[in-house]
Amino acid sequence: MKKQIIWLSIFLGLAIGTQAQGLSPMMGVSTTGTVNELNEKIKTELKAANFDVIGSYKVANNENMQVICFTREDLKTTTSFFEDRGALAAILKIGIRKDSNKVELSLLHPNYMFYAYFGKDYDSKASALKKIDQDAKNILSSYGDLKGFGGQLNKEELEKYHYKMMMPYFEDPIGLEEYDSFEKGLAFIRERIAKSDNSIESVYELVIPEKQTAIFGIGLKDPETGEASFMPIIGESHLAAMPYEIILQGDVVTMLHGKYRFALYWPELSMGEFMKIMSTPGDVEDAMEKLTEIDW
Repeated sequence: MKKQIIWLSIFLGLAIGTQAQGLSPMMGVSTTGTVNELNEKIKTELKAANFDVIGSYKVANNENMQVICFTREDLKTTTSFFEDRGALAAILKIGIRKDSNKVELSLLHPNYMFYAYFGKDYDSKASALKKIDQDAKNILSSYGDLKGFGGQLNKEELEKYHYKMMMPYFEDPIGLEEYDSFEKGLAFIRERIAKSDNSIESVYELVIPEKQTAIFGIGLKDPETGEASFMPIIGESHLAAMPYEIILQGDVVTMLHGKYRFALYWPELSMGEFMKIMSTPGDVEDAMEKLTEIDW
């Protein structure tokens, strides 16, 4: 009887440990070379793995911090199954950052994002999502031992993530504008982006016509309120969380709340650090309103 109790305790301990296993928001590895050379090399490797590179840019206008945005047909198909802004997960990102005498390569951890955005519905597409996750990781694994960094949250925490009590969840987006139709909304946002000043940069546009969905990746270039102001405070090593995005679904355009999105991808932020960027979620919202509101 004692042996049975001991084995049951061990089994339960292992089960609890497995269930509580954490995922990091970022996966990274250090290498050598120049940022520009690695940018081109990684783009070639992504294409060889059937990923489509849809944009890249210099975060905070810094030559030493660049991000590559990419997708794939199976990724678009799988994520579009999740109707509540699920297509935001159709874009994966790799960061390239020079730090002293080395270059840090980072990947916005796909499975971390999938668990956060899809919640318990993840399991319905688990096989496809896990393959995409592994294929993306393989790109950087060729440069060395890929390790997670930036904190850890387990699957259950990601499914219902919010930073603190009374803070927004994934299900609490910011509504930006409503148009007469998807086509008119798409044309309007494109025109606004084309006419915008240099405080923003269009990094990518991904349109899924059959789902009447379009995602725009927007670089925040304003030196006072954009990436150059908040990235040094919250951590430039997480640059693969950028650019920020807006999503048009049908005739409505929305964005994830900054108090959710920044906390999700920088989960180790203390309350003191968060308070230092207290105005940033509002600044991001203002920038996106300029691109989307009809009567701005």
